[in-house]
Amino acid sequence: MVSIVLEVACSLGAWLFLYICFCYWNKHRSHEWSCRLVTLLHGVIVTCLSGYVALWDGPWPLTHAGSPNTPLQIHVLSLTLGYFIFDLGWCLYFQTEGDLMLFHHTLSICGMIMVLGLGKSATEVNAVVFVSEITNPLLQTRWFLREIGCYHTFLGEVVDFFFVFLFLVLRIGGGALIMYAMVISPDPSWLLKAGGLAMYIVSLGFMAEICRFIRRKMWKKYHSWTRLRSVNAPVKTNGHLAAH
Repeated sequence: MVSIVLEVACSLGAWLFLYICFCYWNKHRSHEWSCRLVTLLHGVIVTCLSGYVALWDGPWPLTHAGSPNTPLQIHVLSLTLGYFIFDLGWCLYFQTEGDLMLFHHTLSICGMIMVLGLGKSATEVNAVVFVSEITNPLLQTRWFLREIGCYHTFLGEVVDFFFVFLFLVLRIGGGALIMYAMVISPDPSWLLKAGGLAMYIVSLGFMAEICRFIRRKMWKKYHSWTRLRSVNAPVKTNGHLAAH
């Protein structure tokens, strides 16, 4: 257990050091710019690691929920736990996030601490990390595109599409399968099951925000299309079409 605490502390120190380096290299940028660079890097690294553990190294999360933690699972969760502690501290200090995101981070930290402490259930928690973090690089890319004035481009449309698609398919669909496997298995702790259910409810809250975003975006596109159509429509004068 002492080795895990040291590993988490090293992870926290590494993410904090990386953030300080980004702040130094990007002095002309905001603190949020540097923090989101850290978040982007974490998302890419942890998505690859947790995906490898869940899909290749095993055990399979839908059939082995509550199984003992493997060394690789411990390393991945320790790395992620250090990041979440860093990011929660940053969000509280700069007060940039709402209650839903703070609750999400708190649940994530508590869940990973419990799993590392109990020595089991890292299989399903690692899978949850995978389906949750896979959309994070796209989320950060959207923010950076908006900051540099390239969001309202074809690239922005592609990023938005894949972000929404992966969120609905993996985080909502895949998350539901993982949650079901966790609930029906007798091995995971009841407290972990309750935490997993709370985390899925948080994901549904994020999905509601995404649905509102999609509705606003489609509404804007519809109005832009109707305005363009009205401008390009031929104008009648005394029963005849007037030339533009």
